[in-house]
Amino acid sequence: MLKPLNDHIVVKRLEQESVSKGGIIIPDTAKEKPAKGVVMAVGAGKRAKDGTRLSPEVKAGDIVLFGKYSGSEVKLNGEEYMILREDDVLAIVEE
Repeated sequence: MLKPLNDHIVVKRLEQESVSKGGIIIPDTAKEKPAKGVVMAVGAGKRAKDGTRLSPEVKAGDIVLFGKYSGSEVKLNGEEYMILREDDVLAIVEE
């Protein structure tokens, strides 16, 4: 598993539905990459100007929304992950 540093987080994208609400099957080439994922790992947090560490607001297991072009895609052991800064997270989904 990846261990993010500082204010970085590792997110695994949640798969988009392959059938629309109207019952139309969406081919893989037409799907947009989802901007929703589950947090797999969280770094220790960024440092404040005085050197103290600020604890992250997200935690492993949270479902988050992030910007469409945020972060870097990484493939490890056949799995795809995103490495984002915590600032790239737009919201935590609470269900």
